[in-house]
Amino acid sequence: MIVPTPHIGAEKGEIARKVLMPGDPLRAKYIAENYLEDIKCINKIRNMLGYTGIYKGEKVTVMGSGMGMPSIGLYSYELYNFYDVDEIIRIGTAGAYSDHLELKDVIIAQAASCDSNYLSQYELPGVYAPVADFGLIMRAVEAANDMGINVTVGNVLSSDIYYNAISDANDRWKRMGVLAVEMESAALYANAAYAGKKALGIFSISNHIYKGGELPTEERESGFNDMIRIALEI
Repeated sequence: MIVPTPHIGAEKGEIARKVLMPGDPLRAKYIAENYLEDIKCINKIRNMLGYTGIYKGEKVTVMGSGMGMPSIGLYSYELYNFYDVDEIIRIGTAGAYSDHLELKDVIIAQAASCDSNYLSQYELPGVYAPVADFGLIMRAVEAANDMGINVTVGNVLSSDIYYNAISDANDRWKRMGVLAVEMESAALYANAAYAGKKALGIFSISNHIYKGGELPTEERESGFNDMIRIALEI
């Protein structure tokens, strides 16, 4: 497929090889305006805002992915396969399962379990385990350590279901040691593997499923600076 695509309006060369992808396009706008220099808006199609700019001399793109695996699956596929992107770092919010996590804690998704049918397209003779690129994990941990930011590394759940009819679904995932739940990473990791590219998910805890407590929408959009700084420093 030639570019621009039906979903991304950028021309060839306008998107960096490193892309940060928050779910919320307004968070992409916030990151671009507060962390990047010489920014240029490279996508407005469907209001899925994307910007390319410079961070410490490096060209970086930040672009929204939307909610859910079909949405990030579409955008990440086009970025990897049509725009020559090498690595995508998902930065988003997650609901905590682990008793050790608190609001605003940062987690790095080593792997992404899922309850989605997304992986069925590959027709594999078994159950595929979507995992992040180990090099990106190491660089993220090192960046966090250098900045004095505590991070937790482990498994997250990428779920298609926000309001689940199975009343004890969260209990079952927590029992297996899953740290938190979000809605996109498994599709991103699978797309990266299929394209021979790299992916990583970094999350700030916006609510706790068991302890209670939830951050307001405004703080979700702009208040997760530790996560953003780690992603930019990788």
